[in-house]
Amino acid sequence: MINYGCWKAERQLPGTGNAAWRQALRDLSRPLFVVDVGGMPGVVQDGIATLSAQSTGDPDTYPLLGWLPVFSPASLGDPGFKADHGLKFAYICGAMANGITSTAMVEAAGRAGMIGFFGAGGLSIDQIEAAIDTLQAHLGNIPHGFNLIHSPNDMALEQKTVDLYIAKGVRLVSASAYLDLTTPLVQFRLHGIHRDAEGRIVCPNRIIAKVSREEVARKFFSPPAEKHLQRLLENGNITAEQAELARKIPMAQDLTAEADSGGHTDNRPALCLFPTLTALRDEIAAQHAFDVPLRVGLAGGIATPESAAAAFAMGAAWILTGSINQSCVEADTSPLVKKMLAEARQADITMAPAADMFEMGVKVQVLKRGTMFSMRGAKLYEIYRTYDRFDEVPQDQRKLVEGSFLKCTFEQEWANTRTFFMQRDQSQVERAEKDPKHQMALVFRSYLGRASLWAKHGAADRAIDYQIWCGPAMGAFNEWVNGSYLEAPEKRTTVGVAINLLYGAAVMTRLAGLKNQGIRIPSIYRLLDPVNEEDIQRLTVS
Repeated sequence: MINYGCWKAERQLPGTGNAAWRQALRDLSRPLFVVDVGGMPGVVQDGIATLSAQSTGDPDTYPLLGWLPVFSPASLGDPGFKADHGLKFAYICGAMANGITSTAMVEAAGRAGMIGFFGAGGLSIDQIEAAIDTLQAHLGNIPHGFNLIHSPNDMALEQKTVDLYIAKGVRLVSASAYLDLTTPLVQFRLHGIHRDAEGRIVCPNRIIAKVSREEVARKFFSPPAEKHLQRLLENGNITAEQAELARKIPMAQDLTAEADSGGHTDNRPALCLFPTLTALRDEIAAQHAFDVPLRVGLAGGIATPESAAAAFAMGAAWILTGSINQSCVEADTSPLVKKMLAEARQADITMAPAADMFEMGVKVQVLKRGTMFSMRGAKLYEIYRTYDRFDEVPQDQRKLVEGSFLKCTFEQEWANTRTFFMQRDQSQVERAEKDPKHQMALVFRSYLGRASLWAKHGAADRAIDYQIWCGPAMGAFNEWVNGSYLEAPEKRTTVGVAINLLYGAAVMTRLAGLKNQGIRIPSIYRLLDPVNEEDIQRLTVS
């Protein structure tokens, strides 16, 4: 070990035992010094350290082997990201659809110095508007945002959602599940773009995109495509001057690399995806020389202090959680689902057809333990791919679908589905009445979509059909908090979970700092145990 100088005691002498190390590493509010105590590394958190290549000769001093400054959860992440969005912590509560990331969750995150995005995906315009009104009344200018999900099978809904966001003055959205950029998304981004008195481009509306593909990330980090600008010009949504300004800005300054997550996912390993997108960021930044820095955060599989610390160590500007938030008290889902999630392990997940992109073969990651949704969804997709109309399906398979899945005849289910789409999008009904295969797709999509609502509302007679979006992070989280107060879902608060992840990541970061100085640290049992409610309150207000 290298001797950096010397240390002299003031009020405290160094300790060498496991308890001393555990206390010093977990106390982030004071600096940490490592000294040579009879050939063993000792740790202490006060005194006077002197950096010198020569010994002072003072018999009351100890050789200094290493040191760390004060470091808190608020120190993690990109300072520019936190400053631009008005945050204390580089932490995002992701937008779980159907309002599972509820107004209560978004409000709790915002008041604690984080960002929460309301889960607008799958909701009606009226439901989204009610959430906007609630959050704007409760939070005002405290940071918060809303989800904008790609809707390739319902572009009218995406346009209506953008129109609502613009009308209500929503300034920040989380853009998710995009396979390509759309004109409504570009319209949101460019609304109100102008130059200020100093000639700088000001774009009031911001997008934090979630992507798992390099080609999609490139489009978000680049200026909007000309085809979208031309459409917006033709529709009178932007002026020629605004179109010119649009060519000088990125569609999204901030982009979350979405690795192996719950719901829509490409199951990408974070260790591969994140470096690829940061390299792309640097390439595009050099190419366009934007006035603003491009930034990349990380999501997918973040559920323990180690994974959070690893994300920040790789250079993540922020971290985003989704799956683990569903088991928190503020999540708008049923107590039974929260219990199922709290019992999940990493192997208890699988892929299933996505309701919103069923015909395209897109899949979502869901919980398989305690539900048959994934198998039933796969069966429906197999039938859809094999047959052109439900009448062609063999009798035994028709009986299975009608008796166990739909719990009514196909014709009865089509009547219900038709009523829904007559209110939502009549063009879908017109197409289905001419195309039996599309009719079959709409009925199957109805089952898939309602399966997530049965889970949310805790429908007892449909428990076997629950669609619960979940990634391996849920299992990792449960394994970490086993035996702690966070083991019980009724004790899991949004802020409590977030602060514990950030606190643990800060401890891990300090630990890594000492190891990088060549210091051998003893194995410390349960070093990363969650902190209690009192400590959470102290960490959020300090």
